[in-house]
Amino acid sequence: MNAHDRLLLDGARRGDPAAVSAALAAGAAVEARDDQLRTPLLLAALGDHLAVAELLLAAGADPNAPDSREDSPWLVTGVTGSVRMMRLLLPAGPDLKQRNRFGGISLIPAAERGHTAYVRAVLDETAIDVDHVNRLGWTALLEAVILGDGGPRHEEIVALLLAAGADPALADRDGVTPYEHAARRGFEGMARILRAAEESAAAEAAASEGESDR
Repeated sequence: MNAHDRLLLDGARRGDPAAVSAALAAGAAVEARDDQLRTPLLLAALGDHLAVAELLLAAGADPNAPDSREDSPWLVTGVTGSVRMMRLLLPAGPDLKQRNRFGGISLIPAAERGHTAYVRAVLDETAIDVDHVNRLGWTALLEAVILGDGGPRHEEIVALLLAAGADPALADRDGVTPYEHAARRGFEGMARILRAAEESAAAEAAASEGESDR
């Protein structure tokens, strides 16, 4: 790694727009990599350094560039829950289907971590797959129940996912549904939301079948 690339990476990590501008002007590679293969844009996304990210995107930085852990600038917005960074990256054309090391898209860690504002925004502003299944066999809905704390934030995320079309009957690899997980964990409010969604979906399916039989 040359000195200019090192300065660029250090400036991105610190969130220093002046240092980043100077390094780029001196010829640093916008896709320079540190020892974990993280690009300047990924470092900026991890630190939620918006001004730095804006400079890097203007210089052509790739929002999908993966590091050694299969994270990318786009994917980590779901981890940090930064709606501002998510929106900054969207015009650069992030791959909404890009998967992290667990096979999940950005929506899934956001649902797990209780990032309500991010979940709402990414569902409203993108065509992200609400029923994507990761390598564990879990959707965002399942992760919000299984790895969430059952509190208001995760209840709201469950409601947001269902409103966006998440399938309440989509079970894990053992055949356990989100409702059943919520009931087992004693998440009464979440269980009520999920049970109502299951009943509504079943009623719609029955009505549709009745129409097709006519």
